[in-house]
Amino acid sequence: MLTLRRAADRGHADHGWLNSYHTFSFADYFDPAHMGFRSLRVINDDTVDGGQGFGTHGHRDMEIVSYVLDGRLEHKDSMGTGSVLKPGDVQRMSAGTGVRHSEFNGSQTDPVHFLQIWIVPNKQGVAPSYEEKHFDEASRRGQLRLIASPDGAEGSVRLHADARIRAALLGAGENLEYVVPPGRHTWVHVARGDLNIQGQRLTSGDAVSTSDEATLKFEATQDSEVLLFDLA
Repeated sequence: MLTLRRAADRGHADHGWLNSYHTFSFADYFDPAHMGFRSLRVINDDTVDGGQGFGTHGHRDMEIVSYVLDGRLEHKDSMGTGSVLKPGDVQRMSAGTGVRHSEFNGSQTDPVHFLQIWIVPNKQGVAPSYEEKHFDEASRRGQLRLIASPDGAEGSVRLHADARIRAALLGAGENLEYVVPPGRHTWVHVARGDLNIQGQRLTSGDAVSTSDEATLKFEATQDSEVLLFDLA
């Protein structure tokens, strides 16, 4: 059985410089029916104007993953890490015992569009850490490329959580299947595009979850980008 989460039903905040859509309850958006899915706590679909961003602020005991769709995202943190992320880059920051960071648009003129993802760790009080990897288009084209995992398998970033994130780019007419491991739960987020999953049409910002499907079948009707979360 599939459960749909339509883009239009998400929380929305327009701060002028920031346009953000919240898949799950976040900040001033609260919906007790959408507090997360398994260990997946936040998916924020953020577009930030040129020269703007999130000033320095703190986090504890959370795995924070940033996935850039368009533009450049400039990261700085209290661990001394500084980087500018571009499409295909995946950033993982383990907040652990506490970390402060800022995320700004790396351009003064063009917007940056990215997904901010929070996953609840399976262990609290770890030392804060940072990791960043690039996954080029070829590695995600027509397949669900592993980009985050508990053990860093296949060159993915390492999470302190029993969760795996996969990303795929599909062209119009392309198909793929994902065999769900026994006992696992999946959440699929359509970052952009138009595709069918088990015959259900999903477009940009839509999502679908399941806890009892053995196989998920994807069929793109236009160029699409999707993230799949495989969760305990």
